Amino acid sequence: MTPAEAISHFADIRIDVEVELDRKPMTLSEILELSPGCVIKLTRSAGENLDLRVGETLVGYGEIVIIEDIMGVRITDFWGDA
Repeated sequence: MTPAEAISHFADIRIDVEVELDRKPMTLSEILELSPGCVIKLTRSAGENLDLRVGETLVGYGEIVIIEDIMGVRITDFWGDA
């Protein structure tokens, strides 16, 4: 029996998946200065993998894709399929 088969009875449980582009430490005064149109410089470059998290656990990586006018994430590496 595969791990996926062993937990198949839990298949309908909803779990939040987070896609993390980057983290940026900011002071409270920097946050209070933000307004619509502001740009926050991040440490990652275009084309780098995004982190996929379930809760606080890193479960894989993805990359941003745009299909017509919708933004999504293409999974490039996922540890749930092992």
